[in-house]
Amino acid sequence: MFSRKIFVSAALAAITGFGFTAGPSAADEVADFYKGKRITMLVGSGPGGGYDTYARLIARHMGRHIPGNPNFITQNKNGAASVIATNYMVNVAPRDGTIIGGLQRSLALIQIMGQKGPRFKASELNWLGSLAKEAGVCAVATRTGIKSFDEIFKTPFAMGGTGQNSTEWWPALFNNLLAAKFRLIRGYPGTPQIHLAIQRGELDGVCQSWASFEVQARTFMKAGGIKPLVQISLHPDTEMTKLGVPMLQDFLTKDNLAKGQNLEDVKLFFKITVIPPVMGRPFAMAPGIPKARVAAMRKAFIDMTTDPKFLEDAKRLGRDIEIVTGDEIQKIIADISKVPKAKLAALDGHFKFRGKVEKVVLKVIVHSGKVIKIKRKGRRITIDYRGKKRRANVSGSKTKVTVDGKKVKRKAIKKGMNCTFHYYGHKTRAKKIDCTS
Repeated sequence: MFSRKIFVSAALAAITGFGFTAGPSAADEVADFYKGKRITMLVGSGPGGGYDTYARLIARHMGRHIPGNPNFITQNKNGAASVIATNYMVNVAPRDGTIIGGLQRSLALIQIMGQKGPRFKASELNWLGSLAKEAGVCAVATRTGIKSFDEIFKTPFAMGGTGQNSTEWWPALFNNLLAAKFRLIRGYPGTPQIHLAIQRGELDGVCQSWASFEVQARTFMKAGGIKPLVQISLHPDTEMTKLGVPMLQDFLTKDNLAKGQNLEDVKLFFKITVIPPVMGRPFAMAPGIPKARVAAMRKAFIDMTTDPKFLEDAKRLGRDIEIVTGDEIQKIIADISKVPKAKLAALDGHFKFRGKVEKVVLKVIVHSGKVIKIKRKGRRITIDYRGKKRRANVSGSKTKVTVDGKKVKRKAIKKGMNCTFHYYGHKTRAKKIDCTS
């Protein structure tokens, strides 16, 4: 469903002025500066993903709403969850308002937690806002007999994990901070494989973003096969609320605490950990930029989201627009940055899963057939396997591709070729693709 929402409506009035009144002279100065300029949208992620899609969407439309109507170019500077891009933006690039960073949602938390790499303070960046927010969800198969989230404190449900992300962090936090009894089965290459394992009865559940869960579990959920138990966010998600899914905050009580934990700390820890989903797909500029330019860029960011051309483009891309204001992001980060380092160090330890951990051994599946569809310049290849469509995701660095026995790039695959996928199943990343012309 395509929607547009703005959170913290009171912040909208503050955005225009950013703490001061921008009179005609300030507006003229901004227009004079940006006229004929080129703004670089610096994307701290690789091309083709969600972060890149939102960044390029902005680059196509925001210039019309900035005084002076500057042009945009987009550059990808991937690595370390946008730390590399932000280090460049803050310490190398000019701090004049001609660089916007399209950053990953975990960036601020990485810096605030004191992890190695960042050469900036997230609280000092000039946050423009986000075009999306994401809620998390934990869900368990109904065949287990589960009725509510309260049952995680009694029954050891087996959850699937794909690595150091929400699939493993949330079960760890629930076990370590609350008295949950989750088991963890690691080693799945992605959440699609976790959902297949749930449907086969090999796993009980999963924690992940609601946006991904809603797509991957749609059919199984409609059939009553899996139940969302809790929504993980600062703000209620509209769709989950309609389904009657309770908020995590409802379960942060003394009765649910793990041994040795106190309620004040646990509430603080969970507030910190829901920052990345709330920030969604954030955009920021370096510190030290003239206030009038920051105010103009924040206003342009918001004005863009009511532009019919922008909204039509977003709809074409299948991207919901749910605005989180720069003012809101700035305040959240400022508040969390004040947390004592000892508390942050304690939280860091709670991300490590301490319950029972198992390792899944996945079998590589081999499917052969004629190529019938190629999308995204070879990143998605579909074959006809015995009358069924089977799609493989093709990585430029992690998928070995051959044509007639010779190693080639993925763009060498053409419709009509006979190809053999070596992968973990439909819609998963292929380890190898062998084709004949």
